[in-house]
Amino acid sequence: MVVPRASESTPQPSRWRAALRRARLIPLMIVLVGLGGFIGLYFQPPGLQKLMAVLQLQPGGGTSSPIAVPVPRPDLRQVGVADLATRQTVVGLGRLLPEGEVVIVAPPFGAGDARVASLKVTEGDRVDQGSVLAVLDSEQTLLAAIGSARAQLAAREANLAQVKASVNASRDEARATLARAETAYQNSIRDFERVEILRQRGYAAEQSFDQRRAARDEAAREVERARATLSRYGSGDLDAQADVRVAERNVDTARADLARAQADLDKAYVRAPTTGTVLTVHVQPGEKPGAQGLMNLGNIDRMTVEVEIYQAQIGRVSLGDSVEVTAEALPQRLKGSVTRIGLEVGRQTVVDANPAANTDARVVKVTVALEPTSSGLAQRFTNLQVTARITSRGEP
Repeated sequence: MVVPRASESTPQPSRWRAALRRARLIPLMIVLVGLGGFIGLYFQPPGLQKLMAVLQLQPGGGTSSPIAVPVPRPDLRQVGVADLATRQTVVGLGRLLPEGEVVIVAPPFGAGDARVASLKVTEGDRVDQGSVLAVLDSEQTLLAAIGSARAQLAAREANLAQVKASVNASRDEARATLARAETAYQNSIRDFERVEILRQRGYAAEQSFDQRRAARDEAAREVERARATLSRYGSGDLDAQADVRVAERNVDTARADLARAQADLDKAYVRAPTTGTVLTVHVQPGEKPGAQGLMNLGNIDRMTVEVEIYQAQIGRVSLGDSVEVTAEALPQRLKGSVTRIGLEVGRQTVVDANPAANTDARVVKVTVALEPTSSGLAQRFTNLQVTARITSRGEP
């Protein structure tokens, strides 16, 4: 009978240890593979760049482009070979905006702590420039101020009429006084001349002569006083009188106060700064408008797209380039053309949902005007984030 050896039936401890060491290397290999993929995607070695060029992909965060989206292949059945050689596609994120962007309606200047008393519009209403959108609770106070100013103006106008009538009566009285003084003077002259003739003939006493002469001189002085009084009224123009001018200035002041009160009343009404559609209402009656204003207006009859193009690619974009706009919420692709290219490089504000997307890119804003059909489809999606593909014919 042959007894098996212990070494042939039982594994040796050294084999178990070797297998255990190999198993421990598996997690390390997984970590190294993942780290290598991340470093390769982030820093993009030449090999990866060539691979992405073959696959027609644009790189993601930390590289020379802000987002990573596939570049669509042109349809060779619609684009000629010679035309395809010069055609390029620039992709950027953007948002749908009404023409002229969204207007934030704020309370009028000088409204102070006024609150909203009533709203005259609701979301979706179309308004014309200058129409009343809301009434503030300061309206009653300002209406009372107008009533007070009107009453003050009426009182000043009545005082002006009274002053004119008084001046006119005083002038007429001065004229009558002068006429009476002149008549008395003429009578005193005749009396003096008769007494003088009688004195020369010896029929009148010296005392009588002196009395008539004194009466004549007094009458002459009365005429001078009456003429001086009448001269205060000038040529007879009432508006030239000092009292009348003062009363007229008081009336002008009252009219200015009324005009100011009427202008202040406009502070109680919030009016539409432009023609458009009410997009959002931020306050309700009884609330005080905050930093976001009362409501947002926009001309959604003509929609545009504000696209942020990375600074390295803006040189490919030119006015008139055709644009295709897509988003999951849109029922179909929108079409438009480039109408404006910004003149300033700024910080990116529209960020892709991809975690690898660059969130601190330097971009130039490009405005795209949508075609009428596309504009109608985009009316309900103000501020919707979209992806715009600009088809350009090479360098401008």
